[in-house]
Amino acid sequence: MKISHKFTTAPVVLAAALGLALGGATLTADAAPTQTQTASHAMNWFGGPAYDGAPALEATAALVKAGGGAQHFTFDKALVSMLGEKTVNAEVAKLNKQYGEKNVKNFIGGMTFAINDGLKRATEAGVKLPAAPADLTGTKLAKTLVTAGTAPDGAFWAGYLFDKAISHKLHNQVMADIDVKFGHGADENTHKILNQAMHDVAQALGDKNVKLASLH
Repeated sequence: MKISHKFTTAPVVLAAALGLALGGATLTADAAPTQTQTASHAMNWFGGPAYDGAPALEATAALVKAGGGAQHFTFDKALVSMLGEKTVNAEVAKLNKQYGEKNVKNFIGGMTFAINDGLKRATEAGVKLPAAPADLTGTKLAKTLVTAGTAPDGAFWAGYLFDKAISHKLHNQVMADIDVKFGHGADENTHKILNQAMHDVAQALGDKNVKLASLH
């Protein structure tokens, strides 16, 4: 099964954008979460704990590079770059049986949309682009993303990964953009499928200790 590069823009999109930020070493003061925000966002919208620490922007930059760069990013291209076409096609086939082809297609297209929106929001917040580490590619990058999204409860949560990719505050901004344009259900659908997909990736790469999030 080949992954199509044409995606519907209907209810699809991920709430926050996996790697969207890319960027520099620091966020502007306006983008940094306040103590009040930290206290009021103990949990993410779709489950799992929130992360209010510094974002892992080098990993984000590596993800965006894997997907074709900031100007040409697609999520399917990033997946193939990290895991290989055979593995990705097998996972897509598995997810199609579990969620339905339409939802999976929307999930992949939604990730592309969300990352591009995240890049836009990160730029507006003053995030500078770092160079992607030369050795952070392929399965090493996939493992890094799994680790980044694995919360203290031992489960991979899409929201936790998004917080680390760009910051909790920008993650919520991107989700708000998605809700306005595509609806809350689309946001939840992409979080749910990403939780399952990244759990599957963790198992395939030998990290058997990563738990499956309750939303899947």
